[in-house]
Amino acid sequence: MNKIDFILLFDVLDANPNGDPDAGNMPRQDVETGQGLVTDVCLKRKVRNFIQLTKKDVPGFDIYVKEKAILNDQNARAYTALSLDPDKKAGAKEKDDARAWMCQNFFDIRAFGAVMTTDVNCGQVRGPLQLSFARSIDPVFNAEFAVTRCAVTTQKESDKQGGDNRTMGRKYAIPYGLYKAQGCLNPFLAEQTGFSEGDWETFVDALTHLFEFDTSAARPAGSMAMRKLILFKHNNQLGAAPAHKLIDLVKVTKKNGVDAPRSIGDYVIDIDREKLPAGVTVEEIDC
Repeated sequence: MNKIDFILLFDVLDANPNGDPDAGNMPRQDVETGQGLVTDVCLKRKVRNFIQLTKKDVPGFDIYVKEKAILNDQNARAYTALSLDPDKKAGAKEKDDARAWMCQNFFDIRAFGAVMTTDVNCGQVRGPLQLSFARSIDPVFNAEFAVTRCAVTTQKESDKQGGDNRTMGRKYAIPYGLYKAQGCLNPFLAEQTGFSEGDWETFVDALTHLFEFDTSAARPAGSMAMRKLILFKHNNQLGAAPAHKLIDLVKVTKKNGVDAPRSIGDYVIDIDREKLPAGVTVEEIDC
């Protein structure tokens, strides 16, 4: 495999793309610029969820970091498969063998890497795929709404309110925001983890469907959508140009006369192909 740099563009309409638990689940925001943020951890979570949903019975596509997983138990699976004693301190060879088994069987380990130095030690893995935070192109407005629930939790609450079983709450949403994130595939680390061309195709498929099966009360159907995936493919492992120069070739700007964008149609997405370095090809995937 050769080096690949990529950009993903997605938008948010009347939804909360990534709530901050330290701020009452308000959408994350750069306090200096007002731009919306979505963490890399959030994006990887959605990739993991898609793989877990669509590849749950396919060997080699288990997910290491998933809801309610006990990581020591996950690591112990490698020890059991290799007939090693999880209660005995592993040597260098045993850890290498366990690490290789984990890469072979867990997609997210061979893609994103993992720290598996728990009580059942399987070592550490640096993943070939990395993603940045997503940042909105323009500042976003963090809308706050009061909501009511026509029920209470306990009889005591009901008695206290005289039978008026309503409770108040808050809900947050971004009226509209177009977000951009970038990432890369490191072919040298891919060789170390066993990340293959087939794995890359699975990852691209996950990105193009990133929000299709991620609906919730905070993110209703259609409120978040992948819009475009731009792939810069190099003709060698080292890469034919620095990633930042390729990323700078993509310009996303508001159309003239648009003050408050409310759809992808309010933006112009342009790639300066004339400045594309030799040895790099660009592929656009409209989602």
